[in-house]
Amino acid sequence: MNLSISFRPKLVDALRNYSSETFFADLVAGITVGIVAIPLAMAFAIASGVKPEAGIFTAVIAGFLISALGGSRVAIGGPTGAFVVIIYGIGQQYGASNLLICTVMAGVILVIMGFAKLGTMIKFIPYPVTVGFTSGIAVLIFSTQIKDFFGLQLSNPMPADFIGKLQVFATHLQSIHWPTLALAGLSIAIILAWPKKLARWVPGSIVALIIGTVLAVLFQSTLLRDVATINNRFGGIPHALPSLRMPEFDWHNLQNLIRPATTIALLAAIESLLCCAVADGMIDDRHDSNQELMAQGLANIFSPLFGGIAATGAIARTATNVKNGGRTPVAGIIHSLTLFIVILVAAPLAKFIPFATLSAVLIVVAYNMSEWHQFVRLRK
Repeated sequence: MNLSISFRPKLVDALRNYSSETFFADLVAGITVGIVAIPLAMAFAIASGVKPEAGIFTAVIAGFLISALGGSRVAIGGPTGAFVVIIYGIGQQYGASNLLICTVMAGVILVIMGFAKLGTMIKFIPYPVTVGFTSGIAVLIFSTQIKDFFGLQLSNPMPADFIGKLQVFATHLQSIHWPTLALAGLSIAIILAWPKKLARWVPGSIVALIIGTVLAVLFQSTLLRDVATINNRFGGIPHALPSLRMPEFDWHNLQNLIRPATTIALLAAIESLLCCAVADGMIDDRHDSNQELMAQGLANIFSPLFGGIAATGAIARTATNVKNGGRTPVAGIIHSLTLFIVILVAAPLAKFIPFATLSAVLIVVAYNMSEWHQFVRLRK
C-alpha cells in the first residue's frame, strides 16, 4: 500500500493557492467557532461524568488533529453530545483509567477502518435511523441535565438509565433549589432571545455564560449562595495543557473493553461522516470519508493521552464555521488554537461558572438536536 497516496489530508490541497483573503475569512470563522465551543466543551465533559477541562483539552488536541489531517475542508471536531451517555456509562462501569484505554482502542479501530476503506459503507445507513439516533441522544442529554437545572439535592449519584433519572426527579421534587432554577431559566431565555444577527459574532450561549457567571459572583453570598459552580465541585480549571500521560492498563482486562471501544469507534465514524456530508452540502464539496476516519482515529488515540475524551465531528460547530466564512481546514486549526489561548488566559475565571447555566446550554443543544420536525417529514 502506498502511504503517500492512501493518506492525504484535505489541508494539503487547501493550501494550494491559499490567499491572505482566505486566511482572514478562516481566522474570523475559527475564532468564532472557538468561542462557541467553550461552553459546549465544558458542558459535554461534565455531562459525561468527567471534569470540565477534559472537554476543552479534547477540543484543543482532537480538534487540531481532525482539521489538520481530516478528509473535509470545513468539518470541526471535538467532544459532542453523541458521546455523553456512552462515556458516562463506560466511566461508571469500568472506571476513568479504562475509559481512556477504551478511547485509544476506539482510535486504533477507526484508523484501521480508514485504511480498509470502510468509510464508504457509512452512506448506506438509512436516514430514519440517523434521525432516530440523534433524537434519542437529545432525550438522553436532556435527562442528564435535570439535576443541575433544578438544583436537586440528592444523597446518591444520579442513576445512569433514563427511567431511573425520571424516577429520582419525581421523588425529589421537594428538593428543588429555586435560585438555581431561576438562573437556569434566565440562561435559557438569554440564549433563545439573543438576536440571530449578533449570534453570528457572539453566540447566545457565551452571553448566557458571561451573565450567569457575573450574577453568581455578585450574589454568591446572598441570593445565589448555594448555587453550584465549577469551583465548589471541581476546584477550577488548569491554565495549561497536561503533559503526555500513558494510562495504566491490565492486559487481562482488554478483552472486556473491546465492546465499549467498538461502540465508541462506530459512533465516532457515523457522527463524523454525517457531519462531513452536511458540510459538503453547505460548501458544494466532496469529502474523503476514509481519510476522515483515519484522522478521527488519530485524534481519539492522542486526545485521552492529554486528559481528553472521545471526539468526533460536531455538526453545529461545523455549520457555524461555514456560516462565518470558513472554507479550509485552517479555520478548524485556528478554532483549537483559540481554545488553547482561553486555557492560558481565562482559566482562573472559569471556576465561577454556575452549573445552572451550563445545563441550560445543553438543554438548548438537546432541543436543537431533537429533530422533532423531521418526524413529520418522514411520514411523507
